[in-house]
Amino acid sequence: MAEPILGLTGPVVAAVLLGAVLHASWNALIKSGRDKQLDTALIHSIGVVFALPLVFYTGLPDPAAWPYIGLTTVIHLGYYIALAGAYKHGDLGLTYPVMRGTAPLLVAMASFTFIGEGISFAAWLGVAAICAGVLTLGLSRNALHVVHGDEARRRKALRFALTNACIIAIYTVVDGLGVRASGNATAYVAALFLLDGIPYMMLVMWQRGAGRRAALRYMAGRWKIATVGTMASIGSYGIALWAMTRAPVASVAALRETSVLFAALIGAAFLGERFGWQRAAGTLVILAGVMLLRFG
Repeated sequence: MAEPILGLTGPVVAAVLLGAVLHASWNALIKSGRDKQLDTALIHSIGVVFALPLVFYTGLPDPAAWPYIGLTTVIHLGYYIALAGAYKHGDLGLTYPVMRGTAPLLVAMASFTFIGEGISFAAWLGVAAICAGVLTLGLSRNALHVVHGDEARRRKALRFALTNACIIAIYTVVDGLGVRASGNATAYVAALFLLDGIPYMMLVMWQRGAGRRAALRYMAGRWKIATVGTMASIGSYGIALWAMTRAPVASVAALRETSVLFAALIGAAFLGERFGWQRAAGTLVILAGVMLLRFG
């Protein structure tokens, strides 16, 4: 039996924030690599190793969930392609906040339109505040790059990022419906990660052509750290999908994008990046949005 949709209780908020930390962590691992396309493919294809025993443990999700799993697998392929395109033409600090900061508003509108799931006025304000805070926090890092960088490349990166924001909103709504139809959030996550990463890995290796041997050597040196990223990715999205069985999809999606805040904190603490007043202002706006979501 599906869990009743209750709302953003304290435990749900804590779990989603933990998921946001995990999401920021695996993105930081991708940022640390020389080949972001291969790192993305490796992290998500390793998911099969964890998903297969999990499927044996949980069993398969309800048959009603499989159309959603098939659809979201195709959508995720588009997500990875757009993600690699955004990172190819623009810095992570420019594209990541645009993707993650724009998507929650799109999710909120799509949830109301396609799921019939409304949220309160205060929660709408919370979603908007988190989006504004995420964009303020993230885009502040690249102010000089935007002014002095290659304008054509920046525009191309933003097109990829905005396209991906739409893709993120679509797969979030699809997975929100799918996990509720599955009867078991863990079984849905296991089945999703069993199928999700392989198509993109096959596409990347096909694109490498004569460079496949070099790609395999690169991945052989990265598989250990990529495995950590895989566990963080599975944990992050698994928590988010579980939360969607307990709270409105729009609220969970917005709260999850606090990952940009945690990415900024990781950068300041471990990568020597400046925090600055704009980041501080964005942090306060995000915190205000979280409070509005929690108590709205």
